[in-house]
Amino acid sequence: MGPAGSGKSTFCSTMLTHCQTIGRKVHLVNLDPAAEHFEYEPTIDIRDLITLEDVMEELDYGPNGGLIYCLEFLLNNIDWLEEEIGNYDDDYLIFDCPGQIELYTHFPIMRRLCEQLQRWNMNICGVYCLESQFIEDKNKYFSGVLSAMSAMVNLEIPHINVMTKMDLIQGDYGNKAEQDLPEDDDNDDDDDEATDQKRQQRRKNRRIKLEQIMTDRELDRYLDPDPMLMVDENNRLTDEELAGRAGKFHALNQAIVQLIDDYSMVSFIPLNITDDDSIEYVLSNIDHSMQYGEDLEPKEPDDAIELE
Repeated sequence: MGPAGSGKSTFCSTMLTHCQTIGRKVHLVNLDPAAEHFEYEPTIDIRDLITLEDVMEELDYGPNGGLIYCLEFLLNNIDWLEEEIGNYDDDYLIFDCPGQIELYTHFPIMRRLCEQLQRWNMNICGVYCLESQFIEDKNKYFSGVLSAMSAMVNLEIPHINVMTKMDLIQGDYGNKAEQDLPEDDDNDDDDDEATDQKRQQRRKNRRIKLEQIMTDRELDRYLDPDPMLMVDENNRLTDEELAGRAGKFHALNQAIVQLIDDYSMVSFIPLNITDDDSIEYVLSNIDHSMQYGEDLEPKEPDDAIELE
């Protein structure tokens, strides 16, 4: 779950591929009645029950109201989902949910669905996706943090938060440099012009390294939300800005900072879909949250080994 464009479908397809690679029986469940394209065809699809297009056409609803209607229709016909899941009750199911954030923070629809899944003796874990580009705007980032916290409070299920699209960020949490920067070499025997160019290159390399270190340290403040980020942002406001519109929200921002600090619930796990170790780390956290595998019986090999 998560806001639109946060990489939910990419997350699902990445986890599906990884689970299949490690030999786990896994299936994709689509709960978005407005979905159009999938990298993998869903095993269970809400569109077989109801579609957003039909609701908007027949009931003259808008997209938001139509989406809520579709999910309520699913709850009213929950026997359909139970019958579909019945064939895969021992397998790993990945639910790809809609991007309408109200479903997780304002309406009890997803909470009722989670409660129903638990009644069917299913271990579940909520995964809230927030894309890394949110850190470019501190106000937008903290809005995402509040939404994640609201979903955690509202759903009341084992829950982890994932910072997606980390492959777009350079650094320890994102892409690895293909090669290390050239080391400093103070023994220059070339002419003055060449020596000067090498010195400039060394200064540039040192600056890049320093910027990289600062970037990694700054990222830590976003993965484990640091309320002081909002305070730092407010401290940068000029007197004119404080007297204007920005100043009107200063007290609200301070209250948000206090709220996040008081709850201290939200932290993010970075996900780089180009790094198998990163994918495995996220999956292991999900497994641990819902205690996956603890009640599974050892499986016999498909082919018995004949001893001579």
